[in-house]
Amino acid sequence: MLALRDSAYAEATTNAYEGDLRRFESFCKALGVSWFPATPRTVALYVADLDLRGRKPSTISRALAAISQLHQAAELHSPSRIGEAKQSLRGVKRTRGTRPSKKMPLLVADLRAISASLDDSAAAVRDRALLVVGFAAALRRSELVALDVQDITFDNNGMRVFIKRSKRDQEGAGQEVGVPYGSHALTCPVRAMRAWLERSQITEGAVFRACTRRGKVGKALAPGDVGRILKRRAAAAELESSALGAHSLRRGFITAAARAGVAERDIMRQSRHQSAESLREYIEAAGLFENNAAARVGL
Repeated sequence: MLALRDSAYAEATTNAYEGDLRRFESFCKALGVSWFPATPRTVALYVADLDLRGRKPSTISRALAAISQLHQAAELHSPSRIGEAKQSLRGVKRTRGTRPSKKMPLLVADLRAISASLDDSAAAVRDRALLVVGFAAALRRSELVALDVQDITFDNNGMRVFIKRSKRDQEGAGQEVGVPYGSHALTCPVRAMRAWLERSQITEGAVFRACTRRGKVGKALAPGDVGRILKRRAAAAELESSALGAHSLRRGFITAAARAGVAERDIMRQSRHQSAESLREYIEAAGLFENNAAARVGL
């Protein structure tokens, strides 16, 4: 799978693909057939197996993409894109649908409620900074946990956050996002970040790290920790947390900005969306009940 490692994919995508390929290899070995190169028939059987196991259409599509990319990297025809394999995936999508499950946006009022419920422990100071900075800078979970101290600079306007690499920046050119002071002390990302860096005494390396009850900091948080922390803190603040995840922070910022009437180009500068079309998916969801025609017909 070295070909995938040498590609331009994001690390998270590469890891997911490699996991998919390991599972495909195990399936083929159990079946007694070749996994690389694979035949369209074998891939079709794998699709059927994943479907029987209840895997989502999006998960199956990603598995097929991994198989396809591995074969293409070896200059072989992709078995995922030929006849029977393609028909199998179409059948799954027809019978089970393709609507993705999306995390609910975390709204500003929710963020305030969570922040207000936090005590003054080191973990709570960290979590306040993690959540409000993730929200205000519209960061993806991988971007949030990848922040190093040298990526953060403060000035009179607030804070500059340098994002070394992101989903849409596979060349690693980096992007800088400005984060101004907040109007409320509990949800001000600049004050929250300063408080965490002062409390943790972290002067280099990863900003957001594991933290013991006694305040001792350890290794950097993993991307999956962001969603778990948000869910736990939301539940403690007596908020509905089942539909929340790490992406709720980024989605929440875009929702709040759209409702506040911020221009698309300004939202895109903060969220770093390259396509207005993809941004509008968030905005349309945010405005689903605003100026709603059904609310005006006198039901």
